[in-house]
Amino acid sequence: MTLCPLTRDAANEYVEKHHRHHKKVVGHLFALGLLKDGELCGVVIVGRPVARALNDGYTCEVTRLCTDGTPNACSKLYGAAWRAARALQYRRMYTYILEDEPGTSVKAAGFRFDGMTKGGSWSTPSQPRTDKAPTCRKQRWVKWL
Repeated sequence: MTLCPLTRDAANEYVEKHHRHHKKVVGHLFALGLLKDGELCGVVIVGRPVARALNDGYTCEVTRLCTDGTPNACSKLYGAAWRAARALQYRRMYTYILEDEPGTSVKAAGFRFDGMTKGGSWSTPSQPRTDKAPTCRKQRWVKWL
């Protein structure tokens, strides 16, 4: 397997076709692809943290990770994303996975469990929104420099 840089649009196109429960992202810092036999088998998109409290300028977040099921592709993409972020002087990276996912790939890439989110909707009476992602509790994982 070989890594390659991707544009946000190319990564989003892959996400739209293959992700189980998320749609494309609006913004990003960078995206990487993983090729197997010359074909794209996965993508990772890294952006600023969604939670404003974590957005300190030195923290980034894996906002999408999507593969076609190729063995070890997820952990390879997580590891590559971390190395790229570190080269860009980021000191901390977060990612979130669903409550019922085992976390095998994030563990393999050296992330550590950082707790559970409350879950719920982003919609409020003062700012109604349409939920585009699962509203269940999620596991938060972090990797530090």
